[in-house]
Amino acid sequence: MFETTWYGLTATFFGVGRVSRIPGTLGTAAAVLILLPFGGINILALGAVILLGTAASDMYAKKKGVNDPQEVVIDEVAGYFVSMYGLGVSSAPAAFFLFRVIDIVKPFPVDSAEKLPGGVGIMADDICGGLIVNAILRVVSWLFFEDGAAVIGGYLGVAG
Repeated sequence: MFETTWYGLTATFFGVGRVSRIPGTLGTAAAVLILLPFGGINILALGAVILLGTAASDMYAKKKGVNDPQEVVIDEVAGYFVSMYGLGVSSAPAAFFLFRVIDIVKPFPVDSAEKLPGGVGIMADDICGGLIVNAILRVVSWLFFEDGAAVIGGYLGVAG
């Protein structure tokens, strides 16, 4: 229907959002497959995905007459890219799992971001979820694989 327009192709991530009954999971999986060979995403590419995704999802939703069409998955792609920004590819499976959980559960402030109007709201909840996942992965990495536990132990007076 709208997939032949630039905004339809972008919003549905080249039709990925129409392939399955679980479009969000499939869109996130597509993001993983794109990110892994490149070893990550740079800030310019991330910004482009967010800006184009916001415009495309807004136009697609307005054309369809639905606030957040299920087949729009560019938001999951952008959110997953945010969750992985600055992290190594070894974080990809954990980021996938955490991102899907947060995208489904929608804890605060993700639920609030979703209520923003148009394409901004379509994209904002997944970007917010990606920021939360990125922060969780950084804290876990620091705590267990760097010197975080020793630092905390030092503050608590516990020998490490």
